[in-house]
Parts: sequence; C-alpha cells; structure tokens
Amino acid sequence: MVLPASPSFSLVGKKALVVGASSGIGAACAVALARAGAQVVLAARRATALNEIVTELQAEGIQASTLVMDVSQVQETQELVAAHGPFDVLVNSAGLARHGTAIDTQIADFDAVMNINVRGAYFLTQAVAKGLLAHKKPGSLINISSQMAYIGGQDRAVYCASKHAVEGFTKAMAIEWGKQGIRVNTICPTFVLTELTAATFADPEKRAWIDGKIKLDRVGTVQDVMGAVLYLACEASALVTGSGLKVDGGWTAG
Repeated sequence: MVLPASPSFSLVGKKALVVGASSGIGAACAVALARAGAQVVLAARRATALNEIVTELQAEGIQASTLVMDVSQVQETQELVAAHGPFDVLVNSAGLARHGTAIDTQIADFDAVMNINVRGAYFLTQAVAKGLLAHKKPGSLINISSQMAYIGGQDRAVYCASKHAVEGFTKAMAIEWGKQGIRVNTICPTFVLTELTAATFADPEKRAWIDGKIKLDRVGTVQDVMGAVLYLACEASALVTGSGLKVDGGWTAG
C-alpha cells in the first residue's frame, strides 16, 4: 500500500492581502500567514498600528509590508488592489458593529455597517478575484464573518443582517469562480476576546448570555482564528469553497 502524501500547510511563494490587519483578529491572521511563509501585505486605515506589527514580524526575521486602505472607499480600494496585486490569498477582517435594539435602529447606523461589512467586503473580494482571473491564477479568498451569520443575537439585528449577506455572496462567488480555481469561504467566529469586545465581556448580563451559549465553556481567542485562516489559505483545504467555517465553540450547534 502506498500511503497518501499529507497536504501542505506552507504558504511559501504566496502573496497575501490581509485587510483590517491593524488589530485583533485581522492582525492575528496576518501573523499566521506570514509565519507560514506568505508574503503578507497588511492593510487598514491606521498606518501607525500596521507599522508596529510589521516591526514585530521583522524582529522574527519575517518580511511584510503595509498598505493604508479603507474598504468603504470602493474605487480607491479597487485601484490599490490592482496596483499591488495579484494576491493569491485575501483575508478581509475589516468590519463594523453598531449594536442596539431593532426598534431603535437609525438609518445612519444601518448604512455605516452595511457600507463596510457588505458593500466594502463584496467589492474587495471582487477586486482580488479580478486580479487572479486576469493572471489566470487560482486563489483563496476569505472573509471574516461571524456565528451571527447563522443565528440571531440580542441587539444585533443590523450586524446579523450584514453577516448573513456575506455568507450569501460568498456562496454565489464560489460557484462563479470555481472553475478558475478560486475558492471563496468565510470564517465565522464566536465572541473573541479583543480590545473591541472588551466592553461586551465587561457587562455581567451579556457575559452570562455568552457563557451559556458556548458549549466548550470558554470564549474565543485570536489564536483560534489563526488556525482556521491558515487552513483555508493553504492547499490543505483545496476542495473547500462556498463554506462558512464556524469557530464558535459549539454555539450554533444547538
């Protein structure tokens, strides 16, 4: 019997764009891909924060670069992607949440969330795909979604709507570009402890709600997402497309 070869988790020779890379999940994803050998471009609105992460990577002997990008500015984003691509891997962690009851939702808040989470994510994904198609290259396009793309959550009607939309266009794009070898997936984390979620975790009522839903009896860390993004970016997931990888501790299981 000839044993099968194990798939590679190496990203050597791959060029990756990580958007929303200045902190939290996005920064962790950039680090994971860079340590796996990818040539990573870290993008976000905050240049200073990006440069700090690159400096830390360089201290590990890893080369990376930065790009100031605001996905809500679609034309500018498309031009930047065209100028700096093509990218073999996209990880989009740019996102916005404005929580509140559905009855009190303001139009400005709705538009702000949709502008980044849906419109920005859609056209960023499209822009990277255009570069791959023009160069006849395969690729892996990953949007950081949420467990809220599959369920509802208290005070999260707008956020849930935006993430459900991301899952929808992910499936459609995966079908459209599959024959060209371009895979499109999402990662759907549960509540992950970062600077942005600190206020939620500090609220005793919300913390009790979270703890009661996660079956593994702990909240998420950025390291939990790092493993997921490495898997979807590399050849180990070569047959995975149009999927949402839930990193939710069992929240959506029941």
